[in-house]
Amino acid sequence: MIELIPIVGFTALAGIASALLAGVVLLLGAKVRERVMPHMVSFATGALLGTALLALVPHAIEGAGVERVHEIGIALLAGIGVFFVLEKFFLWQHCHTEDVESHAAHEHHRHGASAWIVLAGDGLHNFIDGVLIAAAFLTDFHLGVVTALAIMAHEIPQEVGNFAVLLHAGFSRRRALIWNIASSLTAVLGGIVGWYALSAVMYWRPYALALAAASLLYVAVADLIPGLHRRSDTGASLAQVFWIVAGVLVVSLAESQIHD
Repeated sequence: MIELIPIVGFTALAGIASALLAGVVLLLGAKVRERVMPHMVSFATGALLGTALLALVPHAIEGAGVERVHEIGIALLAGIGVFFVLEKFFLWQHCHTEDVESHAAHEHHRHGASAWIVLAGDGLHNFIDGVLIAAAFLTDFHLGVVTALAIMAHEIPQEVGNFAVLLHAGFSRRRALIWNIASSLTAVLGGIVGWYALSAVMYWRPYALALAAASLLYVAVADLIPGLHRRSDTGASLAQVFWIVAGVLVVSLAESQIHD
C-alpha cells in the first residue's frame, strides 16, 4: 500500500492545485490575465513535450527492452489515435447539444447543458490522467512526480477555460470552483484504479507509459500549439519560444537531478 499513498496524494494535489490556481488567475484583471495566460500555455506546452519525450518514452523503452521497442512505438501511435477519437467525441457531443438547444426558447438551458458536458468531459480526462500518473509512479517515484507536475501545468489553462464556461452558464464563482475541484478529483479515482490494474501486471507498464506520453504529446501538439499560432507577431513568437524552452528545461533539469 506504500506506493498507493503518493499516487493518491499527487493526483489529489494536481487536481486541487490546478483548480485553485486557475481560480486565482480569474481574480486577476482582464488585462493582466490576457498577458499571463499565453505564457502559461507556452510553458505548459514545453513541460508536456519534455515530460513525454525526455521522461516517459525513455522509461517505456527501458522497461520494455530492445525486443519490444517497436511495440512501444505502436502503443504511442495508438494512444494518439485514441485521444483524437475521445476529443472528437466530446466536441461532437458539445456541438450536438448546442445545435439541439439553439432552437429552444431559453439560452440559459443551452449554456447550462454546455457546462455539464464540459464538466463530464473534464472528469473523464482527469480520470485518465490519474491512471497515467499511477503508471508513472509504479515505474519510478520521481517519474511520477514529474508526470504529475507536468499534467498540473497543462490543467491550469484548461481549468481557466472551464471556469469561463461555467460562469457563462450562470454558476456562481463558489459553485464553479466546487464543481471544478470535484471534476478534477476524478484523477484520484483514476490513480487508484491504475494502481490496482497495473501494480500486479509488470508487463503492461511500459505500454501504459507510452499511452501517458501519447496523451501529453497530443494535448501539446493538437490543442496547445495551434492556439499559440494565433499570435504571429515577433514579440509574441519570441515569448512563446522562450517559455516553451523554459518548460522543456525545467523537466530536463528535474530528470537530470533525479538520475544524478
